[in-house]
Amino acid sequence: MRRRLVHLDLKGAAPRAQYLEQVLPLLRALGATGLLLEYEDTFPYTGPLELLQAPHAYSPAELRALLSLVRAQGLDVVPLVQSFGHMEFVLKHREFAHLREVKALPNALNPHKEESLALVKAMIDQVMALHEDLQWFHIGCDEVYYLGEGEESKQWLQQQDNTPEKLCLSHIKAVATCLASSYPTVTPIVWDDMLRGMSEETLAESGVPQLVQPMIWDYAADIDVEGKVQLVEKYRRCGFSKVWFASAFKGATGVNQPLTLVGHHLRNQLEWLQVASRIPADVLEGIAVTGWQRYDHFSVLCELLPVAIPSLAVCLQTLKNGGYSEKVKENVEKLLGMSNLEIDTYMSTSLGTFPGSNILTLVTQVSFYLKSSVDELLERNRYVTGWFSPYHRKRKIIHPIITHHFQPDAVSLLSKWNAVVQDLQAAMEQVFHRCAIEEWMEENVHPSLQKLQQVVDDLDEAIKAQN
Repeated sequence: MRRRLVHLDLKGAAPRAQYLEQVLPLLRALGATGLLLEYEDTFPYTGPLELLQAPHAYSPAELRALLSLVRAQGLDVVPLVQSFGHMEFVLKHREFAHLREVKALPNALNPHKEESLALVKAMIDQVMALHEDLQWFHIGCDEVYYLGEGEESKQWLQQQDNTPEKLCLSHIKAVATCLASSYPTVTPIVWDDMLRGMSEETLAESGVPQLVQPMIWDYAADIDVEGKVQLVEKYRRCGFSKVWFASAFKGATGVNQPLTLVGHHLRNQLEWLQVASRIPADVLEGIAVTGWQRYDHFSVLCELLPVAIPSLAVCLQTLKNGGYSEKVKENVEKLLGMSNLEIDTYMSTSLGTFPGSNILTLVTQVSFYLKSSVDELLERNRYVTGWFSPYHRKRKIIHPIITHHFQPDAVSLLSKWNAVVQDLQAAMEQVFHRCAIEEWMEENVHPSLQKLQQVVDDLDEAIKAQN
């Protein structure tokens, strides 16, 4: 595990460049040797690709400055550009919709059109132009759902000896060949899930093993170690010279997960260390510790980066030290400025000193207590359920004595949560753009807070009507 890449998934809640700059020395101290940067719609594409940019995309100047600091920290950079599946950020646009594998679905690229390869080449060229001295470039190629179900694919598959596997491999080969001819010193990496089920013969005959390095991913706390060892052996027999592993430090335990359970991700690293101990040392190029921010372009946000930094710290230190121990735990606590790192429960609301630690504290508070405290008042307080039901609220009916029983509690709870949310908003503004803050608040705060606000408003209206 001498190469340890930290994956930054920028397709949701992409941190401001200044925040990433603050985090770089910490990542280095924790044991990272590089970054796997999945830009998606945050890359400053130009020309016909400019429409791929999200409003909060990084500017070329921001990226150059950031990448220069990454190099100054002695960290490698491996950019990741999806080139087959997970192409929603491109194919959702009307201008590129004609390149979809299935007309109605924006996830996968049509591998039969020359224009598809030209599009991928243009994206890779623009990303390459902003990066210097790259050794690897990740071309994605995972989860190419509905491949073979497009009209052109159906016709192609009717021809003798053509299979969905060969279709998949031919596109991977085309992209990898294209990259190799323009950038002969750069090795392409691909996610391995589309390759796992293929026969050794199919893989070997495709010519793909000579062109790419597969990144074997599994984010479970109890991976099939023996199965992974056999998979590595199979890939070696097919002709792949090196393989990568991919574990996870966040974004792998629930599509709308707000908090990171460190223990799950720690166990995931320990499993990968077991796999690594059972394969020849020269076969493993390194490991990427992934931190997913969305399951795909259209899904909600999972854990924000600052929330998951304790998990990332534990994962990196475990990989660097070849295991987890009390000494590793103490080292992580020291580097994060945390008094008590919790592994098998969610973090308490105690504060650390790492960049964004106040976001972790406040998000923990909101996740644990906001909904439960509002539900307690509105659904389990007998004065609310018995004397201020939806029926009463609609008709502005209230017994004056009842207001004394819960109005002070409701107003005090609302005021408390408004203050917490204001603090969280201020903390988030230091790290995220407005669109990410709005999305997180709408998903995690507004449903409960608006319910509480509405009851307080209805109470005021009812008291006015009585008077």
